Amino acid sequence: MRNSLIVGILVALLLGLMGSVYVVREGQVGLVLNLGRVVRSEIGPGLHFKLPLVETARVFDRRFTANEFPPERSLTSERKDVSVDFIAIGFIVNAADFYRATGGQAELATERLAPIIKESLRNEINSRTLTQLVSGNRNELIEKQLPGINAGAKNLGMQVVDIRFKQIDLPTDSEVIDQVYNRMRAERTQVASALRAQGAEQARIVEAQANRDVAVLLAEAERDAQKLRGEGDAEAARIYGEAANRDASFYAFQRSLEAYRASFKDGQGVIVLDKNDPFLQYMRSDR
Repeated sequence: MRNSLIVGILVALLLGLMGSVYVVREGQVGLVLNLGRVVRSEIGPGLHFKLPLVETARVFDRRFTANEFPPERSLTSERKDVSVDFIAIGFIVNAADFYRATGGQAELATERLAPIIKESLRNEINSRTLTQLVSGNRNELIEKQLPGINAGAKNLGMQVVDIRFKQIDLPTDSEVIDQVYNRMRAERTQVASALRAQGAEQARIVEAQANRDVAVLLAEAERDAQKLRGEGDAEAARIYGEAANRDASFYAFQRSLEAYRASFKDGQGVIVLDKNDPFLQYMRSDR
């Protein structure tokens, strides 16, 4: 009987000890409730103790979470209807406020965060045209709205760090769609024209440089050719001069033979001259 009592006491102590220990893992935050009232919060990772039976521990994920919302329909400054589908990325900054506002339910937190974000985005969309919304800088739009959104999210113990647009549905009005596409097409055409103009300018520069190089090369080649021709003519004149000085009569006879060869080269040439013409002096029989 006594042994059973001792075992019962040990079991009760063990169960009490197990009920007084809880673990907060890395990336989590904990708080302790005493009869439903928050008595300790912002408890970091580690092994912690609480009073059994009267105290309850709650642990929440403090890492970034993506909260998805149903598409929200809004009007642009042109009174065009658009549907914006987005995701809010945030985390818990105050575990006690989060618990008081939502009871620790993530679904309820998303539900209460939705109107805060949607109202802020709606005001911004209402001030922009459809073209600005579709092709404008969305990061600038989000950064402008985050301070106001976080002012409301603070009451939920949360902070939103980014909002990502998943999809923006254009209105079914084909005229509006055509206007957007025409503007995008005009911008791409402008960029293409600028690139073509830059390419044509570079082509003209390369062509002008090539033409200049060709002109320089031709001028240098002609200069060298003139120099070589001049040197050749001078050498020929020197040789002819030396030959004439050595034997004037033979030189005259040689030159006459070259003239005859050139005149009767094709075998059909006819020359009409006086019989005493000096050109025929080496053809006379009396020589």
